[in-house]
Amino acid sequence: MSLVSAHPVPTDAVRGLARLPHVRRLIDLALDEDLGRGDVTTAVTVGTRATQATAVMNTRVAITVAGLDIAAAVFALVDPRIAIERQAADGDRLEPGARLLTARGPAAEILMAERTALNFVQRLSGVATQARRYADAVAGTRTRVVDTRKTTPGYRVLEKAAVLAGGCGNHRFDLGSGVLIKDNHIVACGGVEPAVTRARRDAPHPLRIECEVTDLDELEQALVAGADVVLLDNMTPAQVQAAAALAHARGVLVEVSGGVTLTTIRAYAEAGADLISVGALTHSAPAVDIGLDFV
Repeated sequence: MSLVSAHPVPTDAVRGLARLPHVRRLIDLALDEDLGRGDVTTAVTVGTRATQATAVMNTRVAITVAGLDIAAAVFALVDPRIAIERQAADGDRLEPGARLLTARGPAAEILMAERTALNFVQRLSGVATQARRYADAVAGTRTRVVDTRKTTPGYRVLEKAAVLAGGCGNHRFDLGSGVLIKDNHIVACGGVEPAVTRARRDAPHPLRIECEVTDLDELEQALVAGADVVLLDNMTPAQVQAAAALAHARGVLVEVSGGVTLTTIRAYAEAGADLISVGALTHSAPAVDIGLDFV
């Protein structure tokens, strides 16, 4: 039932992603952004003395964790002598004050890595925490909440992994992952039916054909043309219920998108949606408050 990406993110969230060349470049860029001209404050206070330190990363708010592998990679790239001990794992729900990890090693290098490591974990845990809210909102229904391509440029693989850590699913990873006919494709093709017909004729055979529709007339056109999945765009729960009944009678999956919030998502799930795609999982997830304190 899930629309699985052709390039799926590992189901254990960001574990192992720090080894991907793209992610390594992202970490290098973030470190260069912060350390490109050195750390003048650490240089004039701690200096190059062999001072050792223990620092604890803890959360100040309730969160769902994501990004600990990325944080560990940041510390290792700054100085491989920094030892990381994890007190949590991606996907864990933590209460305020809980520890995520402990870093032990040269004090100066821990200070240099601190902000970059926190930026990754705060951002990715923010996405995971947002995803957990949406997953909880549809618990007990048949509906799966999935993300979109509305991600921070360069961060997509990490943010989609964080969505998984929060209990939601991934939609398309990129434009090559599936056929999703949207409003502008429909206009360019001259209508729903010709767009779906062309896609069925020319698309690679393993890919399902999904088509966006805005009313029951467009839905009927998509069904007649052979769509495998229909995307009900900006419909009310009552409209979704009627459309889902028609689609399910023909064995067609139903995705709902557009204007769905935490307040309304349960009603859409109970109306018969198989999938609900929510851009807010990534584009509107606030970073969470996490700190790193020397002890």
